[in-house]
Amino acid sequence: MPSFDIACETDLQEVDNAVNQTIKEMETRYDFKGSKSKLERDGSTITLTADDDYKREQVVDILKAKLARRQLDTRSLQYGKVEPASGNMVRQLITVRQGIDMDHCKQIVKLVKDAKLKVQAAIQGEQVRVTGKKRDDLQEAITLVRGAGLELPLQFINFRE
Repeated sequence: MPSFDIACETDLQEVDNAVNQTIKEMETRYDFKGSKSKLERDGSTITLTADDDYKREQVVDILKAKLARRQLDTRSLQYGKVEPASGNMVRQLITVRQGIDMDHCKQIVKLVKDAKLKVQAAIQGEQVRVTGKKRDDLQEAITLVRGAGLELPLQFINFRE
């Protein structure tokens, strides 16, 4: 029986490369001369510390551009609340999404079931497995989920006959 998985995976090595390129650009840009702005990545969390809110926005824009250049979806970043840090600076935590959270999994399963396609969707950990009798039905499910406009970068992987 044909099946495929709907997942949300981000290549952390490419994210690391984008962060390093952002740091290099921050070091060479004129508007960041004398700035204490920093960008650090630890696992799937990026910590952004900037002098003020304007510089924070500039660093976020640079990071988004570097991610886009490396063919990574910018929706894979989840931005935390901007909070004050020591020394009149601001700090923001940015989380790189790995896997689909339970709320989005339930939303995808409900979307597929409400469409009355001849497929079954089941939650398996942090991804959703869709099975059906025909390949065409699975392709309709992929089209449906892509068109749903979810704020997650979804990949359709492990297609099996």
